[in-house]
Amino acid sequence: MKAKMFALALLLTAAAVHAQGTVPPAWSGFDYRRIADQNRYLVRGAEAKRPARNMEPAMQHPDQTQEAINRLQSKGFCASGLAASCPTCKVDAAKEKSCKKPNLMIFVVDDMGWGDFGAYGGGVTRGSATPMVDRLAQEGLMLTSTYAQPTCSPTRATMHTGQLPVHHGVLYPPMYGDPGGLTQQSITLPWLLKQQGYRTQGVGKWHMGENVPNLPQSVGYDDYYGFLSVSDMYTEWRDQYYNPEGVRDEVRTTYMDNNRFSHYLIHATPEKGCQALSEITLPWEAEALQGVPNRGNANNCTPPTPNNQKVSSAQLDRLWAEYSEKFIRSHADGKQPWFLYHATRGCHFDNYNNAGDRRLSYARTLYSDCTVEMDEILGRLIRTLYETGQADDTFVFFTSDNGPEDEIPPHGFTPFRGGKGDTWEGGVRVPGIAWWPGIVEPSRRSDGLFDLADLYTTFTTLAGFDYAKASQYKDRYLYGVDQSSFLLSKDGESNRRSILNWYLTNFSAVRMDEMKAHRMVSLPVGLEQGYFGGLAGVNLPVSYLWMFNLQADPKEKENINIRHLWAQHLFSGEFTRFMCDLVAYPPNLPTEPMGELMAQQQIQLLKGHPESWKDACSANIERR
Repeated sequence: MKAKMFALALLLTAAAVHAQGTVPPAWSGFDYRRIADQNRYLVRGAEAKRPARNMEPAMQHPDQTQEAINRLQSKGFCASGLAASCPTCKVDAAKEKSCKKPNLMIFVVDDMGWGDFGAYGGGVTRGSATPMVDRLAQEGLMLTSTYAQPTCSPTRATMHTGQLPVHHGVLYPPMYGDPGGLTQQSITLPWLLKQQGYRTQGVGKWHMGENVPNLPQSVGYDDYYGFLSVSDMYTEWRDQYYNPEGVRDEVRTTYMDNNRFSHYLIHATPEKGCQALSEITLPWEAEALQGVPNRGNANNCTPPTPNNQKVSSAQLDRLWAEYSEKFIRSHADGKQPWFLYHATRGCHFDNYNNAGDRRLSYARTLYSDCTVEMDEILGRLIRTLYETGQADDTFVFFTSDNGPEDEIPPHGFTPFRGGKGDTWEGGVRVPGIAWWPGIVEPSRRSDGLFDLADLYTTFTTLAGFDYAKASQYKDRYLYGVDQSSFLLSKDGESNRRSILNWYLTNFSAVRMDEMKAHRMVSLPVGLEQGYFGGLAGVNLPVSYLWMFNLQADPKEKENINIRHLWAQHLFSGEFTRFMCDLVAYPPNLPTEPMGELMAQQQIQLLKGHPESWKDACSANIERR
């Protein structure tokens, strides 16, 4: 009774205080000037330092690094990896002796746009409620300037290697038997995390090569469950609505059945290799042909026995969600830290809804229903973290692999110019949300630059690995910047000064602060009808830099270079800086995906870059 009376008294007191005009702290005291002065590095290039010669320069923020160290140690997490980059920072050695490593999870959707989600202006506005993504943003850090590569495979390889395509070699998505992909020489994120004691699990879309050296179990995954290619490779040639020329021609259908890619849902482990499970097909075929012998090639995976099971492409994301849930539950005892890479099928075309997922969105399109499904699946995994008591021990990063594919409607949305397949903002700017209860400050928003390559360096740092001191990798250039202090401190600034955009073999654009400069652009020259979009563009070099203020002009329509010549040399200097890095660390193109479609002359020029730029870079170093 006394406790109830005391609580009532507190409520009455609080009400009285509010009645007297006291303003809650959240409604006063916001430091607008401090936020306005953050992440302004355009003229501060000299302050960016390389942790090692083979690493991208990073801005220095020792105070926020110390704050991030303190946050980690206050919750019992290891901080030695982060402290290694900060000579003036202090670590409690006693706490490090009994510290734990966080679980790490990447949740990446396919071909979804910056503006598809409620937190980014989409959601119900676009006819698709996304409460789970919105809540993730509300409880974590929402980044408004996160960057991917222009297409999916280069982005996935960049996340897995911390390198740009010019160094990891995956320039373009390998399609229908093309060569290309990660190799055992790639030094992947799961491989490094395994060395730090992590269990590594991949689920969903792979699309980083189907030759044996490219397969998930060959590059660091303890277990992988998903498919090896991309959604449309299992459906478009089977659906007479899209390809009647093939579906109604038995010879062509047989050719596609035998095409050198795995037509199956697969399970891969180092012990058993890659095993094909069920042939992936259209929803109505999966039901009608269940039990009929499969015709599809299993490629470098062992065919199942009996080989007569089908799975609908519409069921895949549900199956994958169940597998990830099971993985998370299997580690509820907390004995081993884990890394989960969950890559959805949706919402890459072709989207076919399950019966229970139809009309889940107000917009009622296949894409909008898929958007809702992806949101629900994210919520399922987060809910499983809470149910197993692992939420506070798990760092989750949510993103998309590129801008929205904007050629085949219905598709995703971006408020920026361009889309998948180009390096206009719409092609490479993606959602990015960092979530870690108790560590990442809730309700944060930042326009600080973040590249998905940074996940590699940030995650390995949190796992306790110091790349700068790894002499065995001294000949391997790392583009990813450690962003631990940016993500984990209360009001951190980005440690990245610039974003470097590559389009196939071309170094096309640089962003610094609110400005972006292009030396090459993609335009749909000559097309009057048919599919328009980033992948339909023609590469065109510009005579002078095209420069845009992305905050004033997010559609990149008004070239301001002539009025900003004072900034031109800063962008030219950043282009030159990395071109000279390519002299010291030459382009690495072990495979040439889509070589038959790309000009071999361009590839050879790129390979010859170190020799052709050697003298210019020597002169540049002398001037500096």
